[in-house]
Amino acid sequence: MAISAQYRAGSGKNYIAGDGTVTEIAAEERNAPIEFSGTLESGATVRSADYRGRVLVVNFWYAGCAPCRAEAPDLQALWTKYQNRGVAFLGVNIRDQTDTALTFSNTFGITYPSVIDADNGAVQLAFSGVIAPNAVPTTLIVDKDGRVAARVLGRISNASILDALIKTALEERDQ
Repeated sequence: MAISAQYRAGSGKNYIAGDGTVTEIAAEERNAPIEFSGTLESGATVRSADYRGRVLVVNFWYAGCAPCRAEAPDLQALWTKYQNRGVAFLGVNIRDQTDTALTFSNTFGITYPSVIDADNGAVQLAFSGVIAPNAVPTTLIVDKDGRVAARVLGRISNASILDALIKTALEERDQ
């Protein structure tokens, strides 16, 4: 439902929620590697090049998003499972400032970093030309070469779905 339709319906949620639709992109159909940089909640700078050679799970979120809160434990569990197996996780907070993002992470036990992207949207913009994060939350799986391999548009309804997408990306031959 578009924001204008949500307004007419009086929902007041101010975001477009996805339905959990999964889009996978065959390796031969993937676009060029995504190039991005951003500032983490720690103040450090992160760049796409920091993740080359690893699978990267990118989750677009913000603290007031109910589906983001609902999927946070599953994301953390998968991060814990894969962090020493060639997989990195990166949150991209699209609305909040650092204090709010850190409070969310502390509340939900999130230990992977997040970019604070609210001021300039640079990370969102980097992905939008390839496979846009059109809903909140959106989770993208980026292959070892830095190309988007899959997208979950909306809340991850079952952790096994993301788990399978991560395994698939890990098992791909190096291009």
